[in-house]
Amino acid sequence: MPMPSKKAIYRGTMAIVAMAAMLAAAGCRQDMQNQPKMIPQRGTPFFESGRSVRPQVFGTVARGQEDESDYFHTGLIKGQVEDTMPFPATETVLLRGQEQYNLYCTPCHSRVGNGRGMIVERGYKPAGDLIGARIMKEPLGHYFDVISHGYGAMPDYAAQITTQDRWAVAAYIRALQLSQHAALKDVPAGTNIQTVAEVSQQMGYGPGFIAGWTLPQLTNVPSAGDMKPVAGGSWPTNGAPGAAGKQPEARPAKKQETSKRGGH
Repeated sequence: MPMPSKKAIYRGTMAIVAMAAMLAAAGCRQDMQNQPKMIPQRGTPFFESGRSVRPQVFGTVARGQEDESDYFHTGLIKGQVEDTMPFPATETVLLRGQEQYNLYCTPCHSRVGNGRGMIVERGYKPAGDLIGARIMKEPLGHYFDVISHGYGAMPDYAAQITTQDRWAVAAYIRALQLSQHAALKDVPAGTNIQTVAEVSQQMGYGPGFIAGWTLPQLTNVPSAGDMKPVAGGSWPTNGAPGAAGKQPEARPAKKQETSKRGGH
């Protein structure tokens, strides 16, 4: 019987080694159902204390474990809104409230709070008049609650404005109300008081610069879907078909007809 060659013996040996390696790799695989993780309430020799669960870092609160039933988070005390701030309304707080109010509230309520913002001017449902007598009677907690949960057609802004900033906005609304209904008795003693007309004249404006003004009426500006290009590829600027952003051509004035009777 002929003896196998050295090359055949080498190939057979390598095949056996490869099969053994494959079997070893298959036996050592890590399936998802067998994960190397720490299971709660089970001990482990990995840590010196023998506990698998790590103690909570001092001064931290886990998500969902914060006490959100206090006045700061709800604006309620025993189920009733209160007219007080959970922290002092400093100048920094009011400036922050003004910033957030201008960002999120002015589109509907306007900068002065009269409920005639630009969105309302464009046909959205009328917003609340924050400087009106009815809403001025509401406590600060009411404003916080409305911002947090919405009211009527107004959606909530809990996702956009943080809890602390909502209180800052509420404080600024109160400051805005006071500014629109301020009286001389509200000014601290010794303060130099000037009227708007006096200030405007000092700034170089004429005597008639300050005059009564009325709120604009709802405009007839068309929506983007209603606007269509006119002849020449330009767009109307005043909502009238064919305006094309040009001034109307001047028409020659008609000569005044004189009457044959009476010489007029």
